[in-house]
Amino acid sequence: MTPDILGRYRIAAFSASPGRCSPSIRNRWRWPVLIGLSMVAGSVGWSGTVLTLPVAMVFPLLWGKSPSRVVAAAVSGGYFLAASRGLPQGVATFYAADLWPGLLLWVMASTSFVTVHALLWTRRPGKGRAVRYLAAAVLMGLPPFGITGWAHPMTAAGVLFPGWTWCGLVATAAGLAIMTSRFWPAAVIVLGGFWLWSAATWTEPSLPEGWKGVDLELGQSLGRDGSLEHHRGLIAIVRARAGEGSRFIVLPESALGFWTPTVARLWQKDLRGSDITVIAGAAVLDAAGYDNVIVAISADEARILYRERMPVPVSMWQPWRAWTGPGGGARAHLLANPVVELAGRRIAPLICYEQLILWPALQSMLHAPDMIVATSNGWWTAGTSIVAIQRASAVAWAKLFGVPIVMAFNM
Repeated sequence: MTPDILGRYRIAAFSASPGRCSPSIRNRWRWPVLIGLSMVAGSVGWSGTVLTLPVAMVFPLLWGKSPSRVVAAAVSGGYFLAASRGLPQGVATFYAADLWPGLLLWVMASTSFVTVHALLWTRRPGKGRAVRYLAAAVLMGLPPFGITGWAHPMTAAGVLFPGWTWCGLVATAAGLAIMTSRFWPAAVIVLGGFWLWSAATWTEPSLPEGWKGVDLELGQSLGRDGSLEHHRGLIAIVRARAGEGSRFIVLPESALGFWTPTVARLWQKDLRGSDITVIAGAAVLDAAGYDNVIVAISADEARILYRERMPVPVSMWQPWRAWTGPGGGARAHLLANPVVELAGRRIAPLICYEQLILWPALQSMLHAPDMIVATSNGWWTAGTSIVAIQRASAVAWAKLFGVPIVMAFNM
């Protein structure tokens, strides 16, 4: 037997020896394990608890370990669908329909996430893979792909590096890139250390002095009930909170329904003789559609403070109507008014859907706001973790940039 034949015999015998798996067997089990772990990362990381957000940073490791582009696509889909698992039920509740429309939208919404990560995946390890992942992260963080860029692992920066501002964002991006390389064990150890330290010393972000957010439990009637009794009830709630020592009272998205001169006069009349300023959600309607807005009302003035940059796609924002009919739906003001001013403060407003994606918060932070105001009308999310995820995301951004936050949600 020649040495070459003997060497091949030994390799074959070693591969077939008891207790050892051949490469084909290992690969056969590899892809379902990666997909299963990606689903765990998506569901645990986006459970609605702010301190579990860093679990989402396991995703780039699983993406990088994928043996093929098809598996990388499946890993991406598993992560995204698990992270956004509340969407089907929420959509079904919103439209008062069965589960199928929600399931369809759920799958369609994952298409951009899966496509971007599948196309940028590479079999070759090293710097190229890390750069490709960062490119995917940037694409999913900015429009147009970032319009559906939910469950972005970069949100975990606020948990790992509270108060680090942009340096914390850079450190998180570096950690995500290293997770795709052969140095991932070191990244896990370092990031895990920061995570444990943050969890041990965690405190909730501060509330601005004199500000108060009011959570409501008015269900789907909020924004649809324009009766005088409804407004009188809200005014009574505002006065009660102001009596506790707050001057600025924040009400949830859609709290005032349609914003009209009559509504403005009613509120100004009832606030006369006080120094209360109410910051509340409303809708401004015209023939072409409507704007989802935040208004500021005091005894002296009533004005639109903020127009939503990114309403919920499909259910609110329907850009195709401009070509298929007379228009309608909510307008997206995209990169407009990232920061507004009120009583000498620079405010970063985030309405509902804007809390779930990356770019609205980061665009606002570029303008160095003094505080964040986060509002939502989440009645349709009952039984899901969507509102909890919104809160966790908003808190994470407040912690990263060290700014106070006021939140007001309706359920």
